[in-house]
Amino acid sequence: MDQTLIDQLSEWHEADEHQRIVDTLLTIPEEERNYDAVSRLARAYNNLERYEEALAQFAFIAEPGQQDPLWHYRVGYALYYMGRYEEAVKAFGVADKLEPGDSDTLWLLKSSLRRAEKQRKHERRIAAKRAAALKNQGPDEDKVPFSGMSLSDFWEDSYYAREEYVNDPPTDELIASIEEELGYKLPASYIALMRQQNGGAPKNTCFPTEEATSWAEDHIAITSIMGIGREKSYSLCGDTGSQFMIDEWGYPDIGVVICDCPSAGHDVVMLDYRACGPDGEPEVIHVDQESDYEITFLADDFETFIRGLVSEEEFDTSEEDKEADLHRVATGEFSPLLKELCAQVTEVDQLPQKIRHICTQIVEEKGHFSFHADPLSYLMYDVQFWLYTKSYPDTGRQQYLDIYPKMIAFGGEFSQGGYAPGWITDWLDQRIGEGRIVQDHGRLRFTDQATAELIQQLETA
Repeated sequence: MDQTLIDQLSEWHEADEHQRIVDTLLTIPEEERNYDAVSRLARAYNNLERYEEALAQFAFIAEPGQQDPLWHYRVGYALYYMGRYEEAVKAFGVADKLEPGDSDTLWLLKSSLRRAEKQRKHERRIAAKRAAALKNQGPDEDKVPFSGMSLSDFWEDSYYAREEYVNDPPTDELIASIEEELGYKLPASYIALMRQQNGGAPKNTCFPTEEATSWAEDHIAITSIMGIGREKSYSLCGDTGSQFMIDEWGYPDIGVVICDCPSAGHDVVMLDYRACGPDGEPEVIHVDQESDYEITFLADDFETFIRGLVSEEEFDTSEEDKEADLHRVATGEFSPLLKELCAQVTEVDQLPQKIRHICTQIVEEKGHFSFHADPLSYLMYDVQFWLYTKSYPDTGRQQYLDIYPKMIAFGGEFSQGGYAPGWITDWLDQRIGEGRIVQDHGRLRFTDQATAELIQQLETA
């Protein structure tokens, strides 16, 4: 490929115009595509989430790719997002041996190892349940749901819950029609609970977990349990019910969404029918959209899940967490990248102190150090973007999204210890929509007016 085409492909990559890369490279006869062309084509397929096609291209250059860490990394990337975690571990492992210490490789390697173990646990559960079924050791059909458990004090009574969640008691006809629409037989324990009250917010909203999730290190939280019906939005077949979450939010089509969570759609609790089939007794799982729909096992069945719900007070470490985060933002050392970027600024006096002051306000307001969609978080998104694009003016969208976690999200001592990529892309899309950030030949930058307004905000911070 000539240098003009290479430059054009690089510009399209930075501008997230991956289909143009594919269309252009496919015009080159297959036998004339060199290693770089095939590698760029496969990377574009990866970025378009067409992972099978990406792997097919990587296979064409497998022999010369054996000594290329990027080849192994990109193969691992495709395998990871296809859910083939065992294979992804091997690919990322080779990439790390060829180029030790790359932060992206190490993060995906660690995540692949964790998810591969989850897959193995799920497969063991399926095997055990199938073996039990063969021995007729399945659930007792005559068992009375919630025997010995009082449900009289289970639900939180509030106007909001009654208006948004609680349906009329379900009839046998309604239950049958909902099951037909969903394509799954609902658990007897779920139906029993809905006959007691058809949907709502329970008093106990937390469920302990053995593994960390996007919500917490040791538990998940729910907002409500969806009722059997169609009239209320938050019911199984309501406007924002199970099928909506699968069709519009991309949750896996493996069962029924039964609980929404405090993240407002970014994680849910589902009935998982993969091991039992549509007429069996489903497991209960947590699905995390922000972690590529990662699945965490919660309970063998719905009744076990309900019995296991506990009060949020059992996990309340808010005061200790707040004090720790206040200390972190006041004294934690900036990441090397953030220190480098701050050192280039002459427009704002004492910028590091101002950053610490804004982040202290965030912790005081939220009780913890994290950025979401509030005004102070958006100010910090703006600050980081301005700092980086001021020092690196050729930055494109994907380049910025890739570098973002190295400033504060995973910044060492002065760090949030993680972040949800969706918040960053939402912020970026909003700023572009407002006209505050513009794209110029694939490069992103604040407008002069937006920069001036940001500097003024910082001067008064």
